[in-house]
Amino acid sequence: MRKIYFILFVMMLGCIGCEWQLKTDESESDVVIERYDRIQSLYLTTSDFSALQEMNITYPEQTRTLIEDVLRIGKVNDSQINTKFLRFYQDSTLQVLINEAEQQYANMDDINEEMTQAFKYLKKEIPNMEIPKVYAQIGSLDQSVIVGNGMIGICLDKYLGAEYDLYLRPEYGYSLEQRKMMQRQYIVPDCIGFYLLSLYPMPFDKPMSQEERDIHMGRIQWVVNKAIGRDIFDSTFMQKVGKFMKNHKDMGIEQLLNGTKYSDFLGL
Repeated sequence: MRKIYFILFVMMLGCIGCEWQLKTDESESDVVIERYDRIQSLYLTTSDFSALQEMNITYPEQTRTLIEDVLRIGKVNDSQINTKFLRFYQDSTLQVLINEAEQQYANMDDINEEMTQAFKYLKKEIPNMEIPKVYAQIGSLDQSVIVGNGMIGICLDKYLGAEYDLYLRPEYGYSLEQRKMMQRQYIVPDCIGFYLLSLYPMPFDKPMSQEERDIHMGRIQWVVNKAIGRDIFDSTFMQKVGKFMKNHKDMGIEQLLNGTKYSDFLGL
């Protein structure tokens, strides 16, 4: 059974696609974003049939996830799905989003570099962790990051800037705090955080208090900050994790993320 995790950016706030192709040698792991969004954009703006073929042949899993799980407009093998897919994006707002995303993200070298460095850090700390493939796509102002089946999908339409005019429209209801997260510099932190959350989810076999949930997310956020080398998250519970780790310098990242004794953090 295909297992897809949909994680909204608000999960990281309230606690709140790019495909990477990993190239490895003995000393380095390089992450390069796959530009699925460019092929998607070509088809949706020009109806180029060869682009549609490439989406279905070269990126079948990404296309299935986009159509069935993100847009939810039908099954990928429906006889009329290509027409539905094309018509869905003829909406004037979505056409504006496509154009804006392709302009803002014409170059993603900076994101490639930051992703590479973050996953190199995590791979050193968690040797058995698999490096995911990551791809960029354009959604419909729904999900920000999608994690599942060893892949991370980034919806570029959710990272166009805190003051992007469409985000300011009252019908979308984005708060200032939400819009602050909808910027380029949050792509890598979100990807790392959501991927770690898929590997180290909250326990489902026992009830958890809100404080325990907050501590769980605080641990994820603390590790994200370490992986990217900057303090992008600064929640109260993340600070508790930081204090705990200062007092337990012998504890590694993997041990921290695997821990289930949340009471150790609550008195800090």
